[in-house]
Amino acid sequence: MNRICLTLCLVILTLTTAMAQRTTKTSPKFGPPNGKLLIVGGGVIDSELWQKFVELAGGGDARIVVVPTAGMTVPDDGKVPESQVPRILGSLGVHQITILHTTDRSVADSVAFIKPIQEATAVWFDGGRQWHLADSYLHSKTEKAFHDLLERGGIIGGTSAGATIQGSYLVRGDTSGPDIVQGDHTEGFNFLRGVAIDQHILARNRQFDLVPLIETHPDLLGIGINESTAILVTGDQFEVFGASYVAITDANQWKAKRSASPNDSARKGKIYFIGRGTKFDLVTRRVLNRRG
Repeated sequence: MNRICLTLCLVILTLTTAMAQRTTKTSPKFGPPNGKLLIVGGGVIDSELWQKFVELAGGGDARIVVVPTAGMTVPDDGKVPESQVPRILGSLGVHQITILHTTDRSVADSVAFIKPIQEATAVWFDGGRQWHLADSYLHSKTEKAFHDLLERGGIIGGTSAGATIQGSYLVRGDTSGPDIVQGDHTEGFNFLRGVAIDQHILARNRQFDLVPLIETHPDLLGIGINESTAILVTGDQFEVFGASYVAITDANQWKAKRSASPNDSARKGKIYFIGRGTKFDLVTRRVLNRRG
């Protein structure tokens, strides 16, 4: 009898260990656990990117929350910032669209306010100033609801400020203006962990602006996205979509020895560019293919 019990215990222990190891292997280190991120570098967003977002949100059955808070005026005039996104989504067959905005932290912590997020398949963040998003929602029930949406397999998208807020470090979060890269707001929503995201990089000659930040915080990966361009994050990988380029700023590359690989260009400077169709691994920080 004791021998049977011992055997059963060993079997249970083996199965439990195997399941734990499997969970560890499949759980993303940097990207969202089940959902996806569409991170757009600002400018004109072409139909391909909108269609991709709607498709991943559920097509005609999508339930999308649009957050225009980054576009609010300073000082706050109390009005809901205007957004063209509902019109665009409607033209693509989406009928269930909710505009969600507040600057009141008690509202952002209320059950009634977060209900549309709890019922949504997707969230979209408009552009503007990213610190408005941080002031309104960081460490609130609303932010937790965003993370819960990703946990259940939804998609979060955003452009410009709505791109930067998705990283862990909040680039250009200073209340005095967007030219200060390391400002008085430095914490993003951390949908994509261990990264600092910049936008409009070539259009506004910002392609080198993340270098000093990564020199100060070498554990972070710098991702600069140009206008009309996006990365689609799935787990610990992303793919580049759109018309232009993404700049990678990686302190690990500065110290790496030269070898024959798609990343050789990185060792000639402190940034390198990847284009449309290129896939990137966030764990190894390596280009998986070379396109664009």
